[in-house]
Amino acid sequence: MREGERGRPGRAEAEAAVRLLLRYLGEDPDRPELVATPRRVVAALDEYFAGYGRDPAAALGTPMAAGEMRGQLVEIRDIAFASHCEHHLAPFFGTVDVVLRVGAHLPGIGHVAALVEALARRLQIQERLTRQIADHLERALAPEGLVVAVRAFHTCMALRGPCRRRAWLRTVEGRGRFAAAPEALVARLGLGGGAPEDRDRAG
Repeated sequence: MREGERGRPGRAEAEAAVRLLLRYLGEDPDRPELVATPRRVVAALDEYFAGYGRDPAAALGTPMAAGEMRGQLVEIRDIAFASHCEHHLAPFFGTVDVVLRVGAHLPGIGHVAALVEALARRLQIQERLTRQIADHLERALAPEGLVVAVRAFHTCMALRGPCRRRAWLRTVEGRGRFAAAPEALVARLGLGGGAPEDRDRAG
């Protein structure tokens, strides 16, 4: 969406809003160290929320016909993502695991990662993000079975309220043959295991 479409504010208005927030915090937006902050914040927002300019369905490209690979179990692990909670505009980040029993089409690993990026780079809640990933994969690939497991660390819970700095959230969505008890496959394959920071340390 271009600036000005459907009443969307332009960049100058967005930067003015950041100046107003700085004043709300008790800061002086004309202080030399803060003069460029509104411009930097708006540029960062363009990057954080770039998913609004992307079509998630297009991210999956044109899937390949499965042919003799139909029925195979495919696992794609540890797709890193970063998003922002729509309740407090606070970041949350983690990993996505996808397991599918191949049906009509094969997934492209890079395309699945691009789908996650397109859906995560917008205001989200983790539960909806998990379901949206499953929706698009199911629609594009027609798998016999599908599980999407997302594990994430939420800064809104770490930096405000209860300040639980080690807590994480796991969400699971199952479809097709795995719809009845997706948690069983999650447990058997160890999906969504290990907090994001622990995985980073493991290399």
